[in-house]
Amino acid sequence: MTNLIGEFECKIDDKGRIILPMALKKQISQKAQDKFVINRGFEKHLVLYPMDAWKVIIEDVNRLNLYNRKNRNFVRYFYRGATELALDSSNRLLFPKSLLEYANISKDVILFAYTNRIEIWDKTAYEQLMTIEPEDFALLAEEVMDKPDNNELPEDVS
Repeated sequence: MTNLIGEFECKIDDKGRIILPMALKKQISQKAQDKFVINRGFEKHLVLYPMDAWKVIIEDVNRLNLYNRKNRNFVRYFYRGATELALDSSNRLLFPKSLLEYANISKDVILFAYTNRIEIWDKTAYEQLMTIEPEDFALLAEEVMDKPDNNELPEDVS
């Protein structure tokens, strides 16, 4: 399982290319073979998936019942803009112009890597997003990470 981590500040050149930071490239599995899929994020950002991670995700998406309208709509929007990319000899990725426009990305970006993906944000948008902290992060963590306490014994059913 891919376990990417880190925040990286980068610049996009005039042709829409970005150099993948070496510290991030080292985290990409050999199975990805320097190939990626870039796609629209759920918010106004882009998501870059190493190819091996993308294959796992599309297996889940492809299991959806396409006779269900909501599923079809989700699949259409999920795949909208998805583009296969490969690193060139200079460790650069060329992003599609339409996706850069979607995410309002022009020059300065943040690559935010976690689990199996790399989010690509316009630097200003990312900084605004990350300065709006939840009022009670502990409460949010409790709601999101709600798991049974391993030290809790099951209730006696006798």
